[in-house]
Amino acid sequence: MRLLFDHGTLVLAETPDWPLDFVPGLLWDERVALFRAPAWRYPEVVAALSSQALPLRDEVRPPASPVPGHWRPIELRPYQQAAALSWDLAQKRGLVVLPTGSGKTRVALSILASTGARALCLVPTRVLLEQWMAEIRAVYQGAVGCLGDGEHRLEAVTVATFESAYRHMPRIGREFDLLVVDEVHHFGVGVRDEALEMSIAPFRLGLTATPPGAASLSRLAELLGPVVYRLGVGDLAGKWLAEFDLAVLQLGLTDEERQRYAADYGLFSEFNRRFRRFHPEGSWQEFVVAASQSPEGRAALSAWRRTRRLVAFTRGKARAVRKLLDRHADARVLIFTADNESAYSIARDNLVMPITCEISRAERTRALDAFRAGEIRALVSARVLNEGIDVPDADVAIIVAGTRGEREHVQRVGRLLRPSPGKRAVVYELVTLATGEARRAHERRRGLAAANFVGA
Repeated sequence: MRLLFDHGTLVLAETPDWPLDFVPGLLWDERVALFRAPAWRYPEVVAALSSQALPLRDEVRPPASPVPGHWRPIELRPYQQAAALSWDLAQKRGLVVLPTGSGKTRVALSILASTGARALCLVPTRVLLEQWMAEIRAVYQGAVGCLGDGEHRLEAVTVATFESAYRHMPRIGREFDLLVVDEVHHFGVGVRDEALEMSIAPFRLGLTATPPGAASLSRLAELLGPVVYRLGVGDLAGKWLAEFDLAVLQLGLTDEERQRYAADYGLFSEFNRRFRRFHPEGSWQEFVVAASQSPEGRAALSAWRRTRRLVAFTRGKARAVRKLLDRHADARVLIFTADNESAYSIARDNLVMPITCEISRAERTRALDAFRAGEIRALVSARVLNEGIDVPDADVAIIVAGTRGEREHVQRVGRLLRPSPGKRAVVYELVTLATGEARRAHERRRGLAAANFVGA
């Protein structure tokens, strides 16, 4: 028999005339009259065929060649060493969950160095592409490949964006033995998963600060391995991350805002009650589908969106932001909003530099450099600073509003926790009373269980 790599899958040619149902993932492909299996099951397919002592010519991997370049020694903190060891003991497969700012990338670099394998590192954005390449070059004396941002250069150690990997994996899926996936919570639920399915890499590492839900985690366990090491913000704050206080500022609505909120929320809740009467277990997605099918339902959805926009940046929140900026006039402050409209409003009213998706990379870099140097004291952003940008050290965060729950909240707080002698960061969370935001704010704080909470 011959085992071949074919467009991100495995093909078994010249098979004997007996059942092969003991081989994991192997199915008959009538289009080509051959057996085919997903590339990610390569180790299992080879092991199953070898266990039956069947004659097999494995032509999947390219001819073996040593990895050029030399890795410099990489020093790790004790918990980073434990994470790398846990991954190694789990047969070099699994997810490492560590907070933002705790050095997940360094754990990955130590694994790249210790395995010495041909490695492909996947990242979600071009910004992270640049950062990972810089981090690798600092400890690896060899050429670093790049797939993304207009470059197509394959080396023994290569960094690729998710989208570039998805496009090129049918061709390069057999080239690497180690797959490293940063911000792995983006996988497990969609088409993008095919980028992982089309690789034969037997060794796989996923990194995240905020693991996904049970369904996605189950899929990731198949494609990358289970969670092998996990620490939260509370486990590291005080020694490896800065101590911080979380102050929840509970704010009210003006009379005019309350009237608008009540009218729109009443319109939404009436339609929602009727939907729940017939679909008590219906999901939000099912509600949206049902609402989209009638003028009344679409009006209810529009009303719901208006309540979210209203609560995201109320007059009370605008006043609170001004007062907090005055209180921390000598500190470096990060302000997080739910949308660009709120970010620009804060920027105009307080002469604060906005960092949004509409800002060019060059301008964003200049702003971050100025913030690092102390020339700019505050930045405001909707989502750009949540993930994938190396944010300079800051002392204070003002979370005006959020949209993505616990994951977003943990990422935002993590931006403040880079340690320095005597540092104690402060996180202000602005919450509007008697609205759905109060409940959502309570839920998204679950990832910060060990924080010191201060009600206000």
